[in-house]
Amino acid sequence: MKALKSIVSFWCQMSLVRRILIGMIVGVLLSIVYPAHGWVELFGAMFVTALKGFAPVLVLLLVISSLAMHKKTEDSGVGRIVSLYLISMVLSGTLAVIVSFVFKPTVVFNGLTVHSTPPGALSDVVYNLVLSFVKNPVVSVSEGNFIGILAAAVLFGIAANKATDTTKTVLKDIGDAMCRVIAWIVSFAPLGVMGLVYASINAGGFQSMKVYGYLVLVLVGTMAASALIIIPLIVFWQTGRNPYPLVLRCLKESGIPAFFTRSSAANIPVNMELCKNLGLDSATYSVSIPLGATINMSGASITITVLTLAAVQTLGINISWASALLMCIVATLSACGSSGVAGGSLLLIPLACSMFGIPADAAMQVVGAGFVISVIQDSCETALNSSSDVIFTAAAEMGRGASRSLKRIAEDSAEPEASEAAEPSMAAGKASAEPEADKK
Repeated sequence: MKALKSIVSFWCQMSLVRRILIGMIVGVLLSIVYPAHGWVELFGAMFVTALKGFAPVLVLLLVISSLAMHKKTEDSGVGRIVSLYLISMVLSGTLAVIVSFVFKPTVVFNGLTVHSTPPGALSDVVYNLVLSFVKNPVVSVSEGNFIGILAAAVLFGIAANKATDTTKTVLKDIGDAMCRVIAWIVSFAPLGVMGLVYASINAGGFQSMKVYGYLVLVLVGTMAASALIIIPLIVFWQTGRNPYPLVLRCLKESGIPAFFTRSSAANIPVNMELCKNLGLDSATYSVSIPLGATINMSGASITITVLTLAAVQTLGINISWASALLMCIVATLSACGSSGVAGGSLLLIPLACSMFGIPADAAMQVVGAGFVISVIQDSCETALNSSSDVIFTAAAEMGRGASRSLKRIAEDSAEPEASEAAEPSMAAGKASAEPEADKK
């Protein structure tokens, strides 16, 4: 009994990434030595079914509680930063659409005959989208109509924003409780991934693993292009200076820690310290960094777009560029609500899939495929999201002429303390505000 408790304790203390990796390896080994046994595939089916059942409720409660708790803040340049966040997400999603059309990644559907309804012209997509907005919320949740769920959640959340603090607290507590339920389900991801990998190899041989590998390459390549091309272009547009000293420093000092922690929230202290070393205004970054950890989700926008279009291409659904870009905008807005939940961006894929008539069963298998590759995908996504929080905070401040130039920041990157000594008036002006921000 003691030995069993020790094993369970060791397993629980291990990071989710390692557990998922072990699940993948076990799934491959079982497919070789113990093929064609339904009980192994059952773990994958249970995992996908659990996500299918709870994901609609999660989206509903998470959006409601987020909008209900939202508070207006004084404009200290945060509005400009939020605009940069949204521009980055839209452009990253658009890049994901282009990459998906060029490289055509696919996914593996296990034991599922999918009967989808291909969308017609863009007008038909918009027509169905508008009708989905006004469906009965209860029916939307039961049917997995994520567009209707999102519309109902936004309306109810805006209305609840005027409610009493007690009501808002209750809504937040309910949302937090559902997040914990999803976290429990995600903790079983290693068993689910084991079953999904086992079923994929039994159905399509080891060729199916190449599909996952190719999908990872497309995702990581798109995120790298966003980090090294899209984001620097936005910074250059904002500041008119060479963006790479700032971008590369933020990728190094913020992106690398975020890659290993896989949590934008956990990386907030790292980002706050980096902003301090860059000499940014603490009144601004003390708001923009926590806010960015919540809504700045360029990586999530890429993940949702690429995996959705991979499902579209696997099913042979013909869609127009305009329809894909419309889906990209929906994915971008949806990505703002994906923080705070493990695999949050993956759980919003059914929302995008519903725009192209892909049924919930198939969409949830795409989510399962996302968990198979999440060992790499989620780390890269978090690194992109978190590092860009600092990049855009700095770019916005420089754009309005309230900070040092990018050239000066590049020179000071190795000796932040010397820089602070050289600018005593600036340091003195911030001395009273910074300790308060650091505590946050």
